[in-house]
Amino acid sequence: MRSIDVLVVGAGLAGLHVARLLARQGLDVVVVDKRRSLAAGVRTTGIFVRRTLEDFPLPEHLLGPGVRDVVLYPPSRRRPVRLTSDRDEYRVADMPGVYEYARREAEAAGATVWLGTRYDGSVHGLVRLHGREPVRARFLVGADGARSRVARDLGLDVNRRMLVGAEIVHPVAGPGRTPTFHCVLDPRVAPGYLGWVIDDGRHAHVGVAGYARLMDRGVRHLLDEFAGDAPGRAEPAGPVQRRGGPIPVGGVLRRLACPGGLLVGDAAGAVSPLTAGGLDPCLRLSELAAAVAGAYVRSGDEGALRRYDGGVLRSRFRGRLLLRRAFGGLRSAALVEAAVAGTRGRAGRAAAARVLFGDGSFPDVGPLPRLTRPAQG
Repeated sequence: MRSIDVLVVGAGLAGLHVARLLARQGLDVVVVDKRRSLAAGVRTTGIFVRRTLEDFPLPEHLLGPGVRDVVLYPPSRRRPVRLTSDRDEYRVADMPGVYEYARREAEAAGATVWLGTRYDGSVHGLVRLHGREPVRARFLVGADGARSRVARDLGLDVNRRMLVGAEIVHPVAGPGRTPTFHCVLDPRVAPGYLGWVIDDGRHAHVGVAGYARLMDRGVRHLLDEFAGDAPGRAEPAGPVQRRGGPIPVGGVLRRLACPGGLLVGDAAGAVSPLTAGGLDPCLRLSELAAAVAGAYVRSGDEGALRRYDGGVLRSRFRGRLLLRRAFGGLRSAALVEAAVAGTRGRAGRAAAARVLFGDGSFPDVGPLPRLTRPAQG
């Protein structure tokens, strides 16, 4: 039976980033994912915000043109509010390409990636893997999504408050349009969140998300209805793909780590409660997770795990959690119409720009423990 230092469950952006950082510390790291291809089962739109683009070295060739314009639509779709930044605020990535790039980076650092391998549970470090022999792992990293099985197996917190989202993605014919992010606030289509069209001149992403309990006709039906006349949508110039999945919006979970392992990405609730953006949080929390996990695995000192405190991070989300509750409570189209009207004035536009163009998508995790490779003897 193979014995390893760390088993990472989930080959998404968070899992592969953690794996790369841990492998660079000289640890024996294996990543497993039930998907046979990283191009399958993509659940994110792939919108990277400016702060992420500034702080992380993402491959330029996998990023679409910069988006500076956001248009907010009320339920009536009349008198939308256009906000324009003087900087590129968003870029939409080729996510299958980003995942494959992250996989290569993790493997180059020394991690092993096993696709087509499902995690089937663990007890006292003995990990069952569907289709492979069990392994012994000193530590688990749960990067297995909003409904994490690793979280349950380790007795850690699990996500309770979630949106469900779905989108269609397709190429568009030729450049010529200004890359624009269209956001439709309409509780009849996307209760508790919004419908969106983001067209960067290469691809269009058309989606809706909201609270499943309020979607009487189901998210796929609502998406098809919305896509029929979604503002800013261009006609497909190639194959249409579908994506979707749960989006945790309850904030970072409180209990994220124990001596058996820790959680990252959606499994940790590392998603902005207000905007539901998860790519920036997953990378930032993964940096802290790798530093903490590496320190603990090398030393066995449980005190190292106390640095990975969801309660501290959660306290920095108070404002956005309150706004999430307020936004989620807008069930009337008339109230949402009035809320969008409030963004037409100077103060309202400034508040909307602060949410859409600000730097507060995820709290600063603070200085990281030093990442070092063990001495070679």
